[in-house]
Order: sequence, then C-alpha cells, then structure tokens
Amino acid sequence: MRQLRIGNVTLENTYILGPMAGVTDLPFRLLCKEQGAGLLCMEMVSAKAILYNNKNTETLLEIHPDEQPVSLQFFGSDPQIMSEMAKRVEERPFDIMDINMGCPVPKVVKNGEGSALMKNPKLAHEIISAMVKAIKKPVTVKIRKGFDDNCINAVEMAKIAEDAGAAAIAVHGRTRQQYYGKADWEIIRQVKEAVSIPVIGNGDVTSPERADAMVKETGCDGVMIARGAQGNPWIFSEMIEHERTGKIPSRPTNEEIRKMMLRHAKLQLQYKGEYLGIREMRKHVAWYTKGLPGSAKLREEINRVESYAELEDLLYRQL
Repeated sequence: MRQLRIGNVTLENTYILGPMAGVTDLPFRLLCKEQGAGLLCMEMVSAKAILYNNKNTETLLEIHPDEQPVSLQFFGSDPQIMSEMAKRVEERPFDIMDINMGCPVPKVVKNGEGSALMKNPKLAHEIISAMVKAIKKPVTVKIRKGFDDNCINAVEMAKIAEDAGAAAIAVHGRTRQQYYGKADWEIIRQVKEAVSIPVIGNGDVTSPERADAMVKETGCDGVMIARGAQGNPWIFSEMIEHERTGKIPSRPTNEEIRKMMLRHAKLQLQYKGEYLGIREMRKHVAWYTKGLPGSAKLREEINRVESYAELEDLLYRQL
C-alpha cells in the first residue's frame, strides 16, 4: 500500500476525501473513514467567523477521535487574521491545516477569498508564510488550474506555496470560471514536475480505475476524491482493494446501499437532531440512489420525508 507523508503526518494510504461545504460533515467523514480514507478534509471554515465567535462555526470544527488524520480547511484573505485564528484553534485535534485557494462560490470570490487568490500570488504567499510561521502543524494549500482561461497559473502558485513553506499542495484540474466540466490532469502533471513537496491530484476521480489512471498520467503523490464520494463512501475501500489486488471490486448491492443510508441517517440524527438531520439526508439519499431503478420516484418522495421512521419505510418500499 502506498503511503503519503505530509510534514510530520503519515497517511496509511494516498486516498483523500476532499473538502465540500455541506457534504463533508462529521457523519459523512466517519463513514468514509470506515471505508479506509487515508485523510479526511473537513468543510471549509471562515477565519473571520472564528474571529467573531460565530456559533455555527463551532459545529463545523467538531472532530471525532475515530476520524484522524483530519485536515481542517481555512478560507480568508487577511494574512494576520488567518494566521492568528490558526493559532487560536491549533490545540484542536486536527492534524493538518489547509488553505482554500480554490472555492468558486461567488460571495467567497467577491471577498477576494477562495479561488480569487489565484489572481493574487503575492497575497497568497503572504497568507501561506504567515500560517506556516504561526502554527507547528503542517500547512497545505488547495488551488485550481487557474482563475480563468486567461489566468492558468497553477504551476506558479505551487512554486509560491512551496517557497512559503507549504507541506503539500492539492491541485483541482479546473479553472474557477469552468466550475465543473472535464478536469485537466495535464496541469497536475506540470505541477508535480515543478515542485518537490507532495502533490495531490483532484478532479474527475469517480472509480478505482480513474484513480489509477490519474496517478499514472500525472505522477501525483495522492488522489483527492470530492464529488466522486457523494453517496459513494465505498469508493475508498474499492480504491484500496484495487491497489492491493489489481481487480475491479464489485459495486455495493441495493441492500448495502440501503444499510449505508440508514447508518448515515442515524449519525446525522445523533449529531444534528431529527429536524435538521433528516433534511440534510435528502440530498445524500438522492446521491446514494442515483442511477438505480426507480430512483427518480424515490428522489421525489424523499423531499417529503420528515422522520427517521418515514425514511426507513421509504427505503424499504422503494429499494
């Protein structure tokens, strides 16, 4: 099994759950960990929100002992606030601090945060070096291919990150302007060749074969799976099995999918209560059942489900 070392943290394997707002919460991370994910990235947290003691942020910062190693991702654009808040939370049980320089959401970009930092390499360097000096834990950076087609600068940004003391860099092979669409793995290969710190590839990994192809094509040290893990925590155990045996693992049965959804729902209720937990499960159920016979009808009905008992009844009837 290939391992990956980021600063003083050694991952048991090279498969990483990417950070997704509203998705990589504690319940989902625990499921991915059970399936063998080598590193779990939390939902991104605003450095300013910590500064102003935002109540919702406390929930985002919650970490379970069974999750480790965990990466906590900050976003912001002020080097002083970013570094001071990193110091403020450093005693919490995360293992790696990641800086978000890839979020495409308009309100984040408008504030000069997330992927907007791809247009400001000087500020990016200041933020990374301030964070590296402020805390002892490894600092990593997540970037995109560039901001738009006129600003393809992942290689430059990766060199900046390395120079500023980053322990690893994750490269999402799409520009901010592109949002989704086909990821460019060639840019990941270029970044890998340009720096000596570990490079983690991200984009279009939806199966063990795709993970394998990314490593072969780019030489990347780790593979980050984000949307490919939505409704699909099994992807981690499948990638591990594929690496060990070279075989394509069989996909989960309907019964296994139902069992996982109900386990996911129980965790949601445990951490968020029934009202919020069930509502948050609606999107997950849509992801888990995508492509299954009768899934369109199930997705329609899931939006009316308001309790665990109703969810269980629906899944046993429809799946």
